[in-house]
Amino acid sequence: MKASDLFIKALENEGVEYIFGIPGEENLDFLDSMRDSSIKLVLTRHEQGAGFMAATYGRLTGKPGICLSTLGPGATNFTTPAAYAQLGAMPMMMITGQKPIKKSKQGRFQIVDIVDLLRPITKYTRQIVNGNNIPSMVREAFRLSMEERPGAVHLELPEDVAAEATNAELFKVVGHRRPTATITVAKEAAKMIENAKRPLLLIGAGANRKRTRNALWAFVNELGIPFFNTQMGKGVVDERHALFLGTAALSDHDYLHCAISRADLIINVGHDVIEKPPFFMERGRTKVIHVNFFPAQVDEVYFPQLNVIGDIASSVELITKQISNKKNWDFTYFHRIKEEVEEHLAKYAKDTRFPTLPQRLVHIVREQLPETGIVTLDNGVYKIWFARNFKCYEPNTLLLDNALATMGAGLPSAICAKLINPEKKVISVCGDGGFMMNSQELETAVRLNLDLVVIILNDSSYGMIKWKQEGTGLENFGLDFKNPDFVKYAESYGCFGHRPKNDADFEATLSKSINSKGVHIIDLSVDYSLNHSILNVELKEKTCIL
Repeated sequence: MKASDLFIKALENEGVEYIFGIPGEENLDFLDSMRDSSIKLVLTRHEQGAGFMAATYGRLTGKPGICLSTLGPGATNFTTPAAYAQLGAMPMMMITGQKPIKKSKQGRFQIVDIVDLLRPITKYTRQIVNGNNIPSMVREAFRLSMEERPGAVHLELPEDVAAEATNAELFKVVGHRRPTATITVAKEAAKMIENAKRPLLLIGAGANRKRTRNALWAFVNELGIPFFNTQMGKGVVDERHALFLGTAALSDHDYLHCAISRADLIINVGHDVIEKPPFFMERGRTKVIHVNFFPAQVDEVYFPQLNVIGDIASSVELITKQISNKKNWDFTYFHRIKEEVEEHLAKYAKDTRFPTLPQRLVHIVREQLPETGIVTLDNGVYKIWFARNFKCYEPNTLLLDNALATMGAGLPSAICAKLINPEKKVISVCGDGGFMMNSQELETAVRLNLDLVVIILNDSSYGMIKWKQEGTGLENFGLDFKNPDFVKYAESYGCFGHRPKNDADFEATLSKSINSKGVHIIDLSVDYSLNHSILNVELKEKTCIL
């Protein structure tokens, strides 16, 4: 068989369902091999969109999402999605083409060393120089991509290698059990927790695994220790829980940070400092227990006193069993903080002024979306509002990026989320700046016959940077632009375009769009005028003495 046939069979052997991307001249044998495959090709309008879709597939399934490009400019367009997956711990495989490596008549035309280019932002990157190596290289790439900490991998298939004959055999997919932390370190962690007066549980993105979610639920319910989460840890434990204090959407100066600063021990489960730290350690102050698949990378702001390393679920279960003495604990202050947080987050939720306040937007979306519904966010100041105000009832229902924090990922992420969860309601919330970076993928969504809602928050500027500019006392400069008519733009792709005139109109439009067929674009005017006062000034005035 051809090497490209073998490559497709190796991907089928790994359970691959979709390949997202744009083939080129150098992928034609690979494309032909897909013709009779069970794997579906999702043709996109830009390689960046394909990469974001593949990363989202990995995030939602735990299995590498696959994206395909040709050589040169096609492959270089994968760099941002590769970093997105690598920093966000999302398993993803990129497959790129290349000119023939044994004999070529085109000189250096379009040739870039993609293997070396992707090396700093992948776990594994290789060129296939012999078709017989495909089974082992595919298996190894999948293993590394899924191994904790998950991330991006890359294989380059040159045109002449794809066409050569091979008789190599596939490797059996073999799973593995992760090492478990020792009973000794679990007892040490338990003793630290028992001796603390105000222990506090932090849940990060690495805890978003099924067994870990169950273990944390038991930990919280059996011990009664309050908890908070990072932005990418939202929904790991139902945020309606009485012991949930909130999400660390800011690095400091939020009501939640009053609780963090008062804790004398933080049990940090599944978080690492690639995601913006929700607290900063200082010598001689709050102690930290690091519970993760890998040891803490020591940093000036993060240097845990104890590492509990191994399968997180098993570690949490072990620690829970070792704790019996709860007499030292006093959570009175934390409970009062929770009341303050809830009161603060409710402010403006029912304010019907128009243009819409972000707090009102979050409230309406939460009210109308089912528990299992999914919101995908692009990157902008509204991400902070959703992180703080939007309560997640289930895991993977608010997809945001707090690692690379790139713009342009919101719409492609929503397309993938809806594709693999057709029964769920999916809303993409994008700023006008981020939306336009990959807006061409609307055609992909329409072609796939997806039922999808996209809310574009329209303030005709790069609002988050404008907010930062204002916050540092600088004059407004260089961040305003003009948008197309988003209703006409949507209709040109075969979508349904809407422009609400007031609050009631937006509520009605969103309700109808969520429950209708097709792709619906809502051009929503948003009022960010309260960002500075609410997120900074008001919170700095909070003394944390309640």
